[in-house]
Amino acid sequence: MKTMELWNNVPGMCEETPVLEYYPAENRKTDATVVILPGGGYSTRAQHEGKGYAEFLNSLGMDAFVCQYRVAPHRHPLPLLDARRAVQMVRHLSKELGLAADKVGIMGSSAGGHLAALTCTCQETYPDVLQKTDDIDKIDALPNFQILCYPVIALNDFGHIGSGDMLLGNKDVYSPARYALSAHNIVHDKTPKAFIWHTIEDQTVPVQNSLSYVSALHAKNIEAELHIFPKGAHGAGLAAHIPHTGQWSKLLENWFRFYGLL
Repeated sequence: MKTMELWNNVPGMCEETPVLEYYPAENRKTDATVVILPGGGYSTRAQHEGKGYAEFLNSLGMDAFVCQYRVAPHRHPLPLLDARRAVQMVRHLSKELGLAADKVGIMGSSAGGHLAALTCTCQETYPDVLQKTDDIDKIDALPNFQILCYPVIALNDFGHIGSGDMLLGNKDVYSPARYALSAHNIVHDKTPKAFIWHTIEDQTVPVQNSLSYVSALHAKNIEAELHIFPKGAHGAGLAAHIPHTGQWSKLLENWFRFYGLL
């Protein structure tokens, strides 16, 4: 694993330096790759949803990158800028690494799933924060596909209030910012295709999050595959210990093959 800093001039407050961790596959079988955003409620980052996923993708013959984006006390839009920059960085390095710049996906769990979905839907540019730019910032930051694992989609109502608190530093559940950053409200025509899974038993981030996002994708005629499993608490990761639910990773492998990504 190789670690690289995301920015030369880090935008916004920086009590920690956001980095990108590169996990090359020993036996690479594809030039597609995935940027992974671990979950953690925008207050931490779960290793099993970062390194764990990267090693799984490596086992399929796919290179992977884990973005250690900024979390609280850092606020929006800093995590989003980090996630976008990670996609841009991978595309910037794609020729050097033998990867395809048009096969860069994004993957996230829980709050990382919210950030991944936001990277695929939010079209705001935040020039007041992103003031010192370079050539990498000119690269398209929209992923080519998205993989969401029990994602937070809404920051109010049926979503995850705590993630909104940490991301915005604002506990007004019905604030305009929470509505504007709930990914199902801002899906657009260029939002990429999606693979999503969730469980009925998830009491932390209700399955309604995934259902609402898929409905919004469908309304824009964007291809989406959704798997809802009966068993499994929130944060299950690869879920290898959960009968039946653990098959999601094989279903993802099949999805990769269907779209020519593996």
